[in-house]
Amino acid sequence: MIEVSPENYILIGRVIRPHGLNGFLRIHSYAGSEESFLMAGTVLLKLGQMEISEYKVLSIKAHGNAFLIKLNEISSIEAAEKYRGAEILIRKDTLRRNNEEEYFWFELIGLEVFLNSGRFIGILQDIVNTGSNDIYVVKEGKKEILIPALHGIVLKVDLDNKKMLIADNIDGLLDINEV
Repeated sequence: MIEVSPENYILIGRVIRPHGLNGFLRIHSYAGSEESFLMAGTVLLKLGQMEISEYKVLSIKAHGNAFLIKLNEISSIEAAEKYRGAEILIRKDTLRRNNEEEYFWFELIGLEVFLNSGRFIGILQDIVNTGSNDIYVVKEGKKEILIPALHGIVLKVDLDNKKMLIADNIDGLLDINEV
């Protein structure tokens, strides 16, 4: 049996349903493109807590607002149907950054957020993709602050110390975005 731990694997998508007669899977991807699947080389399909199978990625392509993925050993609609609703995981160590200022969401969630002046703002709890830029949802108690993920606002990300530093001279940022 394959041991899946959060330290080693990341959820990257979910199987929606089979596509066609030849074993293609229509999937919803949490990654921005098919590149993450191809670079991983293999994926795990997880049904419930116990059933986990590993497959080599043969191909993947965009299809409307989803992707079609072809995996080895899944060559019929019947074989593909078995994985309807399955989670798709890849090894974290197969992920590649496009540049040194790129971070994966799983790395940022849980960071302590501070103003440049040293004032603690809260913990980064969630990230919202708006299309143009991400929005960091930072919470401290019942207080929620929305921080745009933009250069000039986010000054430093320190993954080793689990901290993020944001500018404290942005007029109204903390007042306007409070929920």
